[in-house]
Amino acid sequence: MMYRRPFLCLLILAGCTTMDPSRRDTQPAPPPGGNLVVDGVPAVPADVLASLEAYRNARSASLLGWVGDGVLIATRFGNTTQLHRVDTPLGMRRQITFFPEPVAGASVNPDPGRNGFVYLKDTGGSEFYQMFWYDSATADSLLLGDGKSRYMGVSFSPTGQWLGYSTTERNGTDWDLHAQDLRGRHTVLQEGEGVGWTIEDWSADEGKVLVSRYISVNESRLYEIDVATGHRRRLLPDVTAAFGGIRYGPGANAYFTSDMNGEFRRLHRLDLDTGTITVLTEDAHWDVESFALSRDRKRMAYVLNEDGVSRLFATRLPDGGFIALPALPRGIISGLRFHPDNHRLGFTVRDAKAPSDAFSVDFRTRQLTRWTRSELGGIEAKRLVEPELIHYPSFDGRSIPAFVYRPHGPGPHPVIVSIHGGPEGQARPSFAANTQYYLHELGSAVIYPNVRGSRGYGKTYLKLDNGRRREDSVRDIGALLDWIAAVPDLDASRVAVTGGSYGGYMVLASVVHYGDRLRAGVERVGISNFVTFLENTQPYRRDLRRVEYGDERDPAMRAFLTSISPLTHVDSIKTPLLISQGLNDPRVPASESEQIVSALKEADIPVWYVLAKDEGHGFRKKSNRDYLGAVTAMFLKRHLLGHDEAAP
Repeated sequence: MMYRRPFLCLLILAGCTTMDPSRRDTQPAPPPGGNLVVDGVPAVPADVLASLEAYRNARSASLLGWVGDGVLIATRFGNTTQLHRVDTPLGMRRQITFFPEPVAGASVNPDPGRNGFVYLKDTGGSEFYQMFWYDSATADSLLLGDGKSRYMGVSFSPTGQWLGYSTTERNGTDWDLHAQDLRGRHTVLQEGEGVGWTIEDWSADEGKVLVSRYISVNESRLYEIDVATGHRRRLLPDVTAAFGGIRYGPGANAYFTSDMNGEFRRLHRLDLDTGTITVLTEDAHWDVESFALSRDRKRMAYVLNEDGVSRLFATRLPDGGFIALPALPRGIISGLRFHPDNHRLGFTVRDAKAPSDAFSVDFRTRQLTRWTRSELGGIEAKRLVEPELIHYPSFDGRSIPAFVYRPHGPGPHPVIVSIHGGPEGQARPSFAANTQYYLHELGSAVIYPNVRGSRGYGKTYLKLDNGRRREDSVRDIGALLDWIAAVPDLDASRVAVTGGSYGGYMVLASVVHYGDRLRAGVERVGISNFVTFLENTQPYRRDLRRVEYGDERDPAMRAFLTSISPLTHVDSIKTPLLISQGLNDPRVPASESEQIVSALKEADIPVWYVLAKDEGHGFRKKSNRDYLGAVTAMFLKRHLLGHDEAAP
């Protein structure tokens, strides 16, 4: 099917050069029938488009793996994120995939003789990811799946001979575990055991795999499967806890993260023969959020999440002695990848004043190497604002962390409260062009709260919104509004709330409970009714979501979920809303947005609606994001700031 951009998006990308700047003309909204369908959205004023120009072209780069002595990265130069090679530090980014759809990730084959990698790509944001083998010698791509099922958790064996993965191809629901090689051989490791399964690592002789099963954010399980026989044994069968990744180490050891016997996810060593467990980060009072082992199993790197900011550590194995590291950029570190030479570690760093970029350290020389330097578009680096970490008291006396971005100049400033999704996500101080736009062009402060249920603050905090305590996290937003009212440079009479996915539910719930204190709500792909959400989300994720929110098939829980759903309380909503949705969303189906929009219109509540036919759980294509950014700016100028130039 031919991809058609709506007329407005072409005007936006062209910079609207045909307009007479002395006139207050407006651009037409995208016409229904294109990839964007809008309802109730006024025409976009030219001054809104002009104010966004400097913020639309910021770029980022994420490290995916090593290719020779260069790196494979994901970055965007056109409309979507694609794969690029960088052969020398700060060298040219050479694009190697060219698709209208973004590439979701890639895994490089560890055998340099095979000279390629596997990448994942879906269509229209459906998240039914397909696996493709990319041959670096020929630049050809080979489809490795059936072209319609979901493939995830790609894991190469140590020699690169086998590719392990989870797939729904058998019945569309279960996460079966399979392996194949590039010559067409295929083996089933496990089938018919439900959802949540992932291959974590292969043994050195490729005869066994470590696998995990995700039950909920509070519980997961670890297993080892014999590749030849399919025999599976559960590791740590008497432990109920959350587990992160697990990797084979030297000898009979395996390394894993877990919050077992503690508040935070600590790094552990497990003797696979005796079952003996050793805690390696006993003194760390924060989560170990990721770790990686070198291919020779002689080095390990791990990242601590300290109040939202990362600290990288490296140790020798098996003695655990620390390896000295050079000074590293302060920010959020992710994507740890050891080079095949076992001496170099690559990773991605991002922070509040810089987009993500690829770096590496050499353990032999203690040298830090920067591989990419991403552009800020038209944003002046010296104007970028860093957040302040604050803690405010909630209704039960609990302290809630939040990151506060303040614009330059005296207040009182209007406020935008941005709520993360998950619900177990975590707001962290990372670069966002829209945040800087709100600060500099709207003069608005932006606050990112980590309400109860957020990860990063211990498992007790993580469980505080479970089950029938769901609305306690909404009460944390009410407490934040109280905090705003007590801060002299913030204007409590001009507050908007925004969020996506579960954060979208929080937006709707906030305007239900605190509508008299909110000027506007911006909701993206949010849950409006927990019952219909659970009934209509994709089958492969339905049971996982029931563990988090409750089982709607139980009459008592169904009644409770209905009682807290924003759709039930539309008559309490008076706040204008902007709602956006991807038609192909597999997580929160488009019906969730459609039913709340319909109910709001019926109740005569101002609502603008943007539906993208070629998107899923959020907008990933630049043209769509540019248009939604313009509409959001227009909506906030009208309803938060009270500027009448945004009137229809």
